Amino acid sequence: MTTPAGDPRTAPPQLPGAQVHDRHPLALALFALTAVSGLIDAVSYLGLGHVFTANMTGNVVVIAFALAGAPGFSVAGSLTSLAAFLAGAVLAGRLAGRHTATRRGRWLRAALVLEVSLHGAAAVVAFAWSADGSVRYAVIALVAVAMGIRNGTVRGLGVPDLTTTVLTLTLTGLAADSRLAGGTAPRQRRRILAVATMLAGAVPGAVLVLHGQIAWALVASAVLAGATVLLYRE
Repeated sequence: MTTPAGDPRTAPPQLPGAQVHDRHPLALALFALTAVSGLIDAVSYLGLGHVFTANMTGNVVVIAFALAGAPGFSVAGSLTSLAAFLAGAVLAGRLAGRHTATRRGRWLRAALVLEVSLHGAAAVVAFAWSADGSVRYAVIALVAVAMGIRNGTVRGLGVPDLTTTVLTLTLTGLAADSRLAGGTAPRQRRRILAVATMLAGAVPGAVLVLHGQIAWALVASAVLAGATVLLYRE
């Protein structure tokens, strides 16, 4: 027996966050976390030897550059970040297994508490920065674990165009779905806000790093993520 084409039983399942609007507490929390990602990208790329801790596509490319002999890139640093990020994503999967979609608020808060703790630990290590390269690797590892937890959690929440760390698909949707392209421009405001909040975090993060204040940039990321935990209500 076949089901009609329009039968809801044949529709693909929606992710838990598919119906979240832009002013929903979850969306507002994810906008704040996108700003945190901007801070973290500034710290990791500008201050930790051209390594990414939130964007693993960038790390794969950086590893290729380093293997090709391009100056200023570190295979060891990028591999450290990649391994730590994957460990964080595993932790996110374990955390998700303990929560259901109906307990989304507790799930996100638990993940954010871990992220705040790891950013804080990275800041403490950065304040004790020395010429020893192992200290740099410790900061990379701590931040990458935090971002692995974040990415794994946000992926499970499934809010469209709010990955908090990657803007490629968001920008693609902004252009490809625009009225100029013959589309209806869905979620246009959300996509623009995602780009704006990333910039809002990256600019002060870059200023702090360029003035030798990596540790304070990490403190700022911990404070902003911590404020998100405290203010998030759902």
